[in-house]
Order: sequence, then structure tokens, then C-alpha cells
Amino acid sequence: MSTKVLRSLEDPTATHCVDIFVRSDGTFGFEEYRRDHEDQRGWFPLQHYSTLIFETEDDAFAQAKARVVWLVAEMDKDKPCS
Repeated sequence: MSTKVLRSLEDPTATHCVDIFVRSDGTFGFEEYRRDHEDQRGWFPLQHYSTLIFETEDDAFAQAKARVVWLVAEMDKDKPCS
């Protein structure tokens, strides 16, 4: 099943990121990622939240904010994970 990222938020240290996405079946989800700048492998999932299913983008975002502590402070700063 394919996904399309709707929103990507990064923490101030650029080591953690949360993506809010929509799946091809119309359901929504999110995932938290981490990267280490000295490791060139890129982003990798932390908690495997992507298995959770939500009916709306707002529901997925609300659950992301409830589960990812740093996200509340950064929720207004949309930055792509690169």
C-alpha cells in the first residue's frame, strides 16, 4: 500500500521527525523517525506508529502529538525530512 506524506515536522536538533501521511485506501497515519548526522543511512522509524490507522488527518496528528513529546513544541514548524 502506498502512502503520501501530508505533513513533515522536524525537531530543533534535526535528529527526529514525524510524518503525517495518507494511505492509498484513504486512511491516515503517522511515524516518528530518527537520524544520526554522522551516520549516512538516513532516517529510520522509531516506534512503528505507522501501523496505527486513523480516519482523518486531524486524528493522526492529534495522536502523534499525544505520543511524541517533542512534537507539541514544534507543531507549527513544518519542515521536510531530508
